[in-house]
Amino acid sequence: MSKQDTHLALLPSGFVDLLPPEAEQELQAIGTLMQKFSAFGYERIKPPLVEFEDSLLAPGPGASLSHETFRLMDPVTHRMMGIRSDITPQTARIASSRLAGEARPLRLAYANDVLRTKSGQQRTERQFCQVGCELIGAQGLEAEIESCVVALVGLKALGLESLTIDLTIPQLARKLFDGFDVAESERSGIEAAIGRREYDGVAKVAGPLSDVLSGLIGAAGEAGSALKAIADINLPGSLSDDVQNLQSVYDGLKKALGELKMSDVAIAIDPLESKGFEYHSTIGFTLFAKDVRGELGRGGRYDVRFGDEGEGETATGFTLYMDTIRKALPALEPTEKVFVPAGEGWDVMRSLQEEGRIVVRGSAGDSSPGKCTHIYKDGKVEEI
Repeated sequence: MSKQDTHLALLPSGFVDLLPPEAEQELQAIGTLMQKFSAFGYERIKPPLVEFEDSLLAPGPGASLSHETFRLMDPVTHRMMGIRSDITPQTARIASSRLAGEARPLRLAYANDVLRTKSGQQRTERQFCQVGCELIGAQGLEAEIESCVVALVGLKALGLESLTIDLTIPQLARKLFDGFDVAESERSGIEAAIGRREYDGVAKVAGPLSDVLSGLIGAAGEAGSALKAIADINLPGSLSDDVQNLQSVYDGLKKALGELKMSDVAIAIDPLESKGFEYHSTIGFTLFAKDVRGELGRGGRYDVRFGDEGEGETATGFTLYMDTIRKALPALEPTEKVFVPAGEGWDVMRSLQEEGRIVVRGSAGDSSPGKCTHIYKDGKVEEI
């Protein structure tokens, strides 16, 4: 490529070419995850990349994603369309329409790319693969515990170590604002201070809410200690169910991890964490791995509603982010590649492939084995 053409290889900010061996590594990881999810009864769906805007951003999970969605005009219908930025809203649409008549609960899984209008500080890529599960129509605590456990089992199957699951009550701050009659004009500033975990910023809130918020910020940490600290905070009685549900999820998750002998998984609680949980309620969770920057995934409970009419239903699920997970994956095992000279028959190649080998055929005048580790010579495979 000439110097004049080098600009043709440039990609927009937030987009990357996934090259060998990372592309193969991601593909194998997705296959492992989907096999694990299938073993728990989750069935795969594949929604389209593009939908009509009013469908993609309909009331429900999609309504909060408008600012992350690319839009374009459909040249056939002349209606506005959107490119998906998250697959959960599409799953909600499918459950409420195509699968509305199916018995509940539904267990659905997916593995597809999404596209977002902008990147963030932790996630610099604007196109990446989401892999996840949604448990739709299941009631009660067991659904929330199942989502946590299935996500962790999948990550452990990839060889990831030192995992942490961080539990939260996504709507806690908003419920406190309602309970203490905080004006709408003041909420965004307080939420920003909470997001930065600034005691001084929170202290500007007059009255007892300052003490409550400061106490909740200080409570974040190891789950057992955090729950004890939360119990000592004078929360409104209306939040007792949320706190009890958090305790129950922790107890159930801890029991499940013990039964699965996943002793290296840490459980933490950050009760005021709400970023990324715009449509979640009751419980939310974020997944991390030691020495890996950014979250591996997130999930929780939400309401499935597609449009303004009709009764909704509850769902619990999670989404894993392959761009982050890829950084944490162990290196692929070295692959044995056999170079077969061009003069050999194709039946020789097939025989070697049936033995589980990767075979590279030479071309006329090309006897270089390139990146191959072995060569087929005189009827035998020899190491180079």
